[in-house]
Amino acid sequence: MQKFLYILLVLSFFSCKKDQNQAPNIIYILADDLGYGELGIFGQKYIKTPNIDALAKEGMILTDHYTAAPVCAPARCMLLTGMHAGHAYIRGNDEWKERGDVWNYKKVYEDPGLEGQRPIPDTIVTLAEKLKSAGYTTGIFGKWGLGAPNSEGTPNKQGFDEFFGYNCQRQAHNLYPSHLWENDKKVILKNELVVPHTKLDSLTDHMDDNAYAKFTQVEYAPEIIHDKAMEFINKNQSNPFFLFYASPLPHLPLQIPKAELKKYQLLFKDEIPYNGNSYFPTKYPRSTYAAMITYLDKQVGELVETLKEKGLYENTLIIFSSDNGPTYTGGVDFDYFESSKPFSNGYGRTKGFVHEGGIRVPMIASWPNHISPGSTSDLPSAFYDILPTLCDIVGVSIPDKTDGISFKPTLLGQTNQELHEFLYWEFPSYKGQQAVRIGDWKGIRKNIFEGNMEIELYNIKQDLLETNNFAEIHPGIVRRIEDIMKQEHRQAQIEKFRIKELGDY
Repeated sequence: MQKFLYILLVLSFFSCKKDQNQAPNIIYILADDLGYGELGIFGQKYIKTPNIDALAKEGMILTDHYTAAPVCAPARCMLLTGMHAGHAYIRGNDEWKERGDVWNYKKVYEDPGLEGQRPIPDTIVTLAEKLKSAGYTTGIFGKWGLGAPNSEGTPNKQGFDEFFGYNCQRQAHNLYPSHLWENDKKVILKNELVVPHTKLDSLTDHMDDNAYAKFTQVEYAPEIIHDKAMEFINKNQSNPFFLFYASPLPHLPLQIPKAELKKYQLLFKDEIPYNGNSYFPTKYPRSTYAAMITYLDKQVGELVETLKEKGLYENTLIIFSSDNGPTYTGGVDFDYFESSKPFSNGYGRTKGFVHEGGIRVPMIASWPNHISPGSTSDLPSAFYDILPTLCDIVGVSIPDKTDGISFKPTLLGQTNQELHEFLYWEFPSYKGQQAVRIGDWKGIRKNIFEGNMEIELYNIKQDLLETNNFAEIHPGIVRRIEDIMKQEHRQAQIEKFRIKELGDY
């Protein structure tokens, strides 16, 4: 009997040893247009996010984490390819208009050849492909935007075993869409085609609830996408998986199931209806926006709870972030919610711009027994660091062509963290922009398309609002930033993203 117990003890020891060394599951949750100040753990007063807050308390907050671009498609490209905006293939939103009337939603519904964005080439190595080479099953659920149907840029041709969601970011301008995609198959939903940006009739009573009925239909895309993501976890609980949970929330339009809306209607009284000057109208804009973020939070909670129920949580690295700063349009009351706090708010300072409110994003990483609970780090990092970091964690080679640096040592509380000499951004839209961060200094060049080449200089440790321009006081730092802007910009392969003022042809 003693010998039998000894054998069981030895087997148990080696089983535990194996579990400890097993490759971690990885879940990367990417919110869409979520502001730095819109989470409770970051100081939000009105919007409830208990599950994301709990994730932060169980893991690490990286306070100085940045997206690689201030809008959707380029941020996702740079996240998946490890390249910054001066080297990446996709550097802005590009609707690939050469194909025809891509903004005609009725035509797009009938012709998938008009749907989706310009594809990233299959010659580019993606994060999903690197993780597949390490034995991971890979899945993306949510919004893609990096390659139209039937192109080389679809998720299944970029390293993902499974995909469910919006192929096209234009289609994501309706959260009750006519269809979604499952891998390369178009899935028709039980929703009528309501063209995004449809407005209320001028004769409609804006206080009548029935006037808004067609904007809340049957199948809510974030719910269906979430269910598919949960199925992916259930199917792959016995092998390492990478789940890219690319939520369409809280990106406009303002849409939420009625049951979720009720949770906030008593809190935000006497709301002024939004008439739909851009995106869809809603009678309850504040309640709807808050409910959308809380709905995403609920989904994060369900993911975590499922991992715990299946015994997967202890061996799962969960990262939560946002693709860029919050929006300034479509009925979102960014001043009321202080969406970019502690940074400045509104047009010119948030989404679409390289000020802190547009590019510094919430970043949480949780991995039990590896990342210390309740820890923080002010290490400057960016989306293009994610690929080398996850490659480092799973033990596969980091591509030679990457602008990123692994921050695995920081996550694990180690002292051998390699530092960026600088972080770099450029954005060939919104009049043309560049930015560089060196330590506490940040240089910004705006309105490049209008011939402006002056660099503004801010100390972002002392001046988070970026209001005090030190360019005249520190010309040496400005010259160093100017040199970086010149050396890090490489002419884009796609003509639309070229900046002639920087020497492109």
